[in-house]
Amino acid sequence: MKRALVLSGGGARAAYQAGVLRAVAEIIPSTVYSPFPIICGTSAGALNSLAIGGRAGPFRLRIRKLESLWRSLHAADVYRASSLGKSLASSVSSMFANPASTNEPYALLDCSPLKSLLASYVRFEHLNVALQNGELDAIAVSAISYASGESVAFFQAKPSIAEWQRSRRCGVSTRLAVDHLMASTAIPGIFKAVKIGSEYFGDGAVRQQKPLSPALRLGADKLFVIGVGNPRATGVGVTEHGKAPSSAQVIGHLYNSAFADGLESDLESLYNINQLTSALSSKAQAAQHFREIDVLAITPSVSIDDLARAHAHELPRALRYILDSTGALGAESNSSAASYLLFEPGFCGALIELGYRDAMTRSEAINRFFHGL
Repeated sequence: MKRALVLSGGGARAAYQAGVLRAVAEIIPSTVYSPFPIICGTSAGALNSLAIGGRAGPFRLRIRKLESLWRSLHAADVYRASSLGKSLASSVSSMFANPASTNEPYALLDCSPLKSLLASYVRFEHLNVALQNGELDAIAVSAISYASGESVAFFQAKPSIAEWQRSRRCGVSTRLAVDHLMASTAIPGIFKAVKIGSEYFGDGAVRQQKPLSPALRLGADKLFVIGVGNPRATGVGVTEHGKAPSSAQVIGHLYNSAFADGLESDLESLYNINQLTSALSSKAQAAQHFREIDVLAITPSVSIDDLARAHAHELPRALRYILDSTGALGAESNSSAASYLLFEPGFCGALIELGYRDAMTRSEAINRFFHGL
């Protein structure tokens, strides 16, 4: 049974995944070197994927280093907000510019600090070593091609794993590099699209309708999924009658749709398919090429938006001013937009602790998932 780790996107929210993985590392035997032969990540989840797969050492040590990275992270390590006014003016003018007059995609923030951080932290040369010694079967990061509109899973794997082509999604075998990570994390309008070959690519969560698909295509039978969406509301929220949504609310829902809704929908589909498959005989399953997929999903038990609102004061001043002017930081605001950019120790530390607690409450399920490891 091949276990796969699937990490969704979500900017700074991905610190939650480090907390969940810390709990996993404590629950499974300390002697386990590599519990996930297949690792798939999207957007900030891709960063965590390569931070795990692209480092040598026991799993517990790698997770400890990943947690330390998130706890020490500051916005300045990810993007530059000091020239935000200039970036805004440049972005607006780029929207109306003749595409032939410029070769540079527009973006609100300069993410060159993130590129430097990843280039120094991820040991890309270790991926080949891990594939050769059996530590890994495959590792993949997803991005969207702005030319074709397809969700592209760039993967590095054993020679036996072939590329694939499906509706609006494909798998491309390659040697992973920092540009693949930067492309996967390029949130539209926030970070610049990244050119790979002759095409520009952006955040992998955009149009990723089947976020579980790459792991299954790479041969996984068991999926350990860590999402970063808010828990489902238990009732209908009531706001001031007739009040129009703020721009922050609109942007927040758009980002949530890209980063959370696709994963939730794909998980629901997989659960339904498993139920149908279990009702078939073994002979019928073989004839239809059906198989049950063991899946365990860990997602936040409390609203990440609420945590972001409590830590909004940590944002860089220029960015805080802009977000506040859009209604993203008020007492009753939707703070989804802010949560994706809050790369600061207080917020990330709170997410790590939340992820750790959520995973520990599921310790029995985690033990069952890794039974026989």
